Amino acid sequence: MPKLNPYLNFNGTAEEAFNFYKSIFGGEFAGEIHKMGNAPGTENLSEEEKNRVMHIALPVGNDLLMASDIVPGFGQTLTVGNNNYVSIFPDSREEAERIFKGLSEGGNIEMPLEDQFWGDYFGSFQDKYGVHWMVNYNEEYGK
Repeated sequence: MPKLNPYLNFNGTAEEAFNFYKSIFGGEFAGEIHKMGNAPGTENLSEEEKNRVMHIALPVGNDLLMASDIVPGFGQTLTVGNNNYVSIFPDSREEAERIFKGLSEGGNIEMPLEDQFWGDYFGSFQDKYGVHWMVNYNEEYGK
């Protein structure tokens, strides 16, 4: 059975927001705070954009609250409605493909489902009802 987690987008304030959430929920971040400047293809971003959060996660109970900042240099804008994603963690690549194909039908694919540089099989889209989804399979966690 896949697992669902909320995924939030911010306009340069993801780290600040998550430090606030951490002060409320307690605990420690799951892994490091990944910055945009560490990703390939970000050489032409401003220093401010390179310092934006690519990914951050905070365990809350048995779930993860996750987020990233938008990157204006990539043409992204934050609009109320695209600041929340449902992030699905399927148990297999096949299940990831089935879920991605089914939910994205008639919608708008943002990132095709494919192997990513960070090691996961990932894709994102807005479904035909305007809901934003991320499908993320990690072989290590899918076992």
